[in-house]
Amino acid sequence: MNIKVCIGSSCHLKGSREVVEEFQRLIEENHLEEQIKLMGKFCMGQCQKGVNVNIDDLTLSVNKSNVNQVFEDYVKDKLVKHE
Repeated sequence: MNIKVCIGSSCHLKGSREVVEEFQRLIEENHLEEQIKLMGKFCMGQCQKGVNVNIDDLTLSVNKSNVNQVFEDYVKDKLVKHE
């Protein structure tokens, strides 16, 4: 699974660093380092929506307050279903 977090200037100002750090923590905490590739990506073209995150082909608006729920719903659940 690929997770790409926008690190462009608008998303950076909206907290992309915190989102990246939280994804890193959740990946490590759930021992998913071998299954998930976390990357930065520049502008995804939806700057008004907040920190843009691509999870495979899905683009979501993520922030510090919902990153845990996004991880549970779109990352962890998807990986558990494919095991």
